[in-house]
Amino acid sequence: MFGIILGAVLAFIVIMFIYYYNRLVTLSNEIDNSLSQIDVQLKKRADLVPNLLASVKGYMTHEKGVITEVTNARKALLGAKTIESKVKAGNELGNALKSIFALSENYPDLKANTNFLHLQQELSAIEDKVAYSRQFYNDSTLSYNNACTTFPGTLFASLYNRHQKEFLKIAPAERNVPKVSF
Repeated sequence: MFGIILGAVLAFIVIMFIYYYNRLVTLSNEIDNSLSQIDVQLKKRADLVPNLLASVKGYMTHEKGVITEVTNARKALLGAKTIESKVKAGNELGNALKSIFALSENYPDLKANTNFLHLQQELSAIEDKVAYSRQFYNDSTLSYNNACTTFPGTLFASLYNRHQKEFLKIAPAERNVPKVSF
């Protein structure tokens, strides 16, 4: 009888070790996947920029500074190596693209151009996907961090040398309410 109880307890302990190891690995993989999805969306956005610039250049002959800003922001995004630098460069590219879209108001022919409108819609859809991917990353990070900090997960996390992960944060400048003036 004692042997059966001891065997059941050992089996339970082994199952707990396997369960928590697999849970922590799965949650960590979800975080890695969500980072990859952010990267994919940022790359798609960067790939659309040359087409957008090509459709804009003919109309905005006097706005070379904005076009240069977008081009430089795209280069920074493509050259970024870490997720933090990619997110920062992606934000800078997004801000530069907003300048182009704002300037398009001054060019009625550009606003009516079907290529420009299509690219603008595509970039808007990608922005939504980037926002969703960031949210998914933070949700995955929350689940992982909860598993690492709640009992008995904290014991297994320390045993398997797993540590909490950082959330993606927005830059302080992005927290400011945009100023609208007429």
